[in-house]
Amino acid sequence: MTPLIMLHAVLAVIALLVGVMVLLRPKGTPPHKRLGRFWVAAMVGVALSSFWIFEIRRGAGPSWIHVLSVWTLASLAAAVWFIRRGNVRAHKGFMVGTFLGLVGAGLGALVPGRAISRLLF
Repeated sequence: MTPLIMLHAVLAVIALLVGVMVLLRPKGTPPHKRLGRFWVAAMVGVALSSFWIFEIRRGAGPSWIHVLSVWTLASLAAAVWFIRRGNVRAHKGFMVGTFLGLVGAGLGALVPGRAISRLLF
């Protein structure tokens, strides 16, 4: 496993764990805001690091998964934009959706033949 894929995976696991904490804790509190900012930073790291991973196309450049990384960055930006304007409902929708996307991507990484799958199994 390359150092880049390892960084990507570590950031994703951190984002997953912090995301669970954010979702389980009371909303709108200072700890929620701090954890949320940390989660957004981890997710930005996950998304940005993915742009240099070309495993699916065997080094031949970006794949359809990179579109999901663009969507993740757009969703995070929208969530931050909405909460700064007081639209809690839209903020929640984008944040929960982005978290579910992270979970889905993690499950996809377990598909046989992918780097994480090879590492774990």
